[in-house]
Amino acid sequence: MKVTIIHNTYQQPGGEDTAVAEETRLLESRGHKIVSYRRSNHELDGMPKTKLFFRVKDIVHSSSSKREVRDLIRSEKPDIVHIHNTFLMISPSAYEACQEEGVPVVQTLHNFRLLCPGVYFNRAGAVCEDCIGGRFWSGIRHGCYRDSSAMTAAVALMLKFHEFRRTWNRSVDGYVALSEFARGKFIYGGLPAEKIYVKPNFLSADPGPKNAPGEYALFVGRLSPEKGVDILLSAWALLKSPMPLVIIGDGPLRQSLNAQINSLGLKNVTIKSWCPRDDVLDAMKRAAVLVMPSTWYEGFPLTIVESFACGTPVVCSRLGSMEEIVSDGGTGLHFNPGEPADLADKIDSVLTKTEWLAAMGRVARRRYEELYTAEKNYTALMGIYEQTIATKAFN
Repeated sequence: MKVTIIHNTYQQPGGEDTAVAEETRLLESRGHKIVSYRRSNHELDGMPKTKLFFRVKDIVHSSSSKREVRDLIRSEKPDIVHIHNTFLMISPSAYEACQEEGVPVVQTLHNFRLLCPGVYFNRAGAVCEDCIGGRFWSGIRHGCYRDSSAMTAAVALMLKFHEFRRTWNRSVDGYVALSEFARGKFIYGGLPAEKIYVKPNFLSADPGPKNAPGEYALFVGRLSPEKGVDILLSAWALLKSPMPLVIIGDGPLRQSLNAQINSLGLKNVTIKSWCPRDDVLDAMKRAAVLVMPSTWYEGFPLTIVESFACGTPVVCSRLGSMEEIVSDGGTGLHFNPGEPADLADKIDSVLTKTEWLAAMGRVARRRYEELYTAEKNYTALMGIYEQTIATKAFN
């Protein structure tokens, strides 16, 4: 099968870019021909926000991207086009090019951009769904995208324009949601239920389970408000039994988090910059638990899958896809989102029950083997492709 993969990379690398790379390698390893069309938001580096606003036309509909995608389809004649992200540089014009050329389109819903201009369903450290259903005035008023009302308005214009043109309903033949929770949100937001499949993220290579109980708690992720790292630090100040905490990541909050560590007198907390993936997996194998204190729904965090594969249980917010992926008392524990005291209680509880912690780690490893291997994912992806191609041909 020949697959064209379309993806707009972000200025700050993240789990979405990793997931696209993993899936591309998976397809190539099974003998499929991959033709990629990529653009990057680094094309905007150094551009003032005021000038960026005047590029709103390209955000809504990029004629150059449409032309390039159309030419690629005509020259390569793919069996299917798999779109991961079109924001900002590619724009939804890519869907239009595919539709005009009659090629089936699958879109992976890595985040909630189609329903929320700020993408996270999160404002002021808590879940916010004010904009769902196309009511974007709240997001514009609060400047939810890049802390700018003007830029948020540009995103909202793009969403409303394509909602009016029914782009999401007519130009996409199949959607891939990463969890049942996400599928439900997108159906509630107006996408056709019959087009939305569920396929989680996965690991292309098995890191193998750990062979020791673990020395510390671990956080891996972007240091940004929606990730809840400030809540994690507040919880660490409340622990009855001190435990080392290692934070791996970079982002806009790093300086303020270092200040919080100093103000709370947390001597057992270390922040490390991004490191190679093998080093992250090694850190997971030496961790007692992975902690995910996010205050947004999350898409489908690869860090959870990696932790499961390493046999390390996860303590996470009782929220969104995290609540679905991590079974409370099975593969980890849930705590009330945004509540440091409840998180501290959960961490204290596992510290005193080492056999329970080890048992959860074994269940997490089995969950990885059952659901998140490359082979399981390949079977699911091929099923979606085949169904989408058949549906397109029938229609």
